[in-house]
Amino acid sequence: MSLARFLVVAATAATAATATVTSIVPTAAHADPGRTPITDAGRTPHTNPGRTTLAPPPVEDDRNDHRGDHRNDHRNDPHSGDRLTVTVRHAGEGTDGTYQLFCHPGGGTHPDVDRACAALERVTTWGKDTFAPVPGDSICTMQYGGPATAHVTGVWAGRPVDAEYDRSNGCEIGRWDRLVPLLPDLGEQPAAQGRS
Repeated sequence: MSLARFLVVAATAATAATATVTSIVPTAAHADPGRTPITDAGRTPHTNPGRTTLAPPPVEDDRNDHRGDHRNDHRNDPHSGDRLTVTVRHAGEGTDGTYQLFCHPGGGTHPDVDRACAALERVTTWGKDTFAPVPGDSICTMQYGGPATAHVTGVWAGRPVDAEYDRSNGCEIGRWDRLVPLLPDLGEQPAAQGRS
């Protein structure tokens, strides 16, 4: 058993034996929004901020321990970091295509990696699906934002993503615009002028 694996086993046992450990790490925006962290005496983080149970750090596989520059390793590892594939169609010349986006750390083929990651961070909220569709009972304006469509797949905040976007009404246009520049900024489309 490698030293790293031994330490993880020991840390896991120590964590299980201890009810709680005070953490200096703030609650991450990327934590699983479907789960509430376990805290002291069953209290939620809202009633006892600053105390949360810690998990042991992840252990890297010894076979991947190649000394040197690892800055681009996450791009080849399907299990690390936030990564999205964005396919845009019918948005116009220069914006159609398929792009890769990696955040934490940033990278990929997206034309504006830093701003796209920042836009996603801005709209990510604990307990809410960042890529949720417009609710079926929404009342939306009858405006047409053009024929553009987008398909976003991958992993964001540790959760799988498979979302479709269009600009068929006011709600869908707003949903699209919240993710600019992950999705291209189409603004007022000429095709939208004559349709209601």
